[in-house]
Amino acid sequence: MVDKVIYAMYDDDDVTKDAAKAMVAKGIKVSDVYSPFPIHGIDPIIGVKESRLGIVSFMFGITGTMLAMITIRYMMIIDWGGINIGGKPNFDFIHNMPSFVPILFEFTVLCAAHGMAFTYLLRNGTLPGMPAHNPDPRTTDDRFVVEIKPEENTQFSIDELTEFVKSTPIVEFEEKIIK
Repeated sequence: MVDKVIYAMYDDDDVTKDAAKAMVAKGIKVSDVYSPFPIHGIDPIIGVKESRLGIVSFMFGITGTMLAMITIRYMMIIDWGGINIGGKPNFDFIHNMPSFVPILFEFTVLCAAHGMAFTYLLRNGTLPGMPAHNPDPRTTDDRFVVEIKPEENTQFSIDELTEFVKSTPIVEFEEKIIK
């Protein structure tokens, strides 16, 4: 099966956002937008759902807190319970916990940050060794590319899509065949 993809390149983020609005208003589904920096407000225009990464971050943070609590309990109560270190009571975890709030906080942040970095790279497919998809290397510098897949826009012919995209203030236009 041979599929085509239409790429429209723009030189300004506001122009890209306006072009995406015009395409969506016409009924064209925009697959993706590639840009060198985040374009604020483009996600709701092209229909990108809100991210659930905040929930994942909270779960990593809770995991870090629980691991820190288990480790502190093991070290201070079970393993070295008979030693008085700095006047800290070692017979009960609840009495120990206030003196270890900084450790609990730091380990929570550590687990949340590292977990989110890994999740972000995995979700975006940018972990080392994963194949990258970038239609044009200039999108990492100063160009903005709007990707349109004709198979997602079956109500329009490829000629109609091409004609409408070319009516926007594009810098370059390209059709690629993906096998």
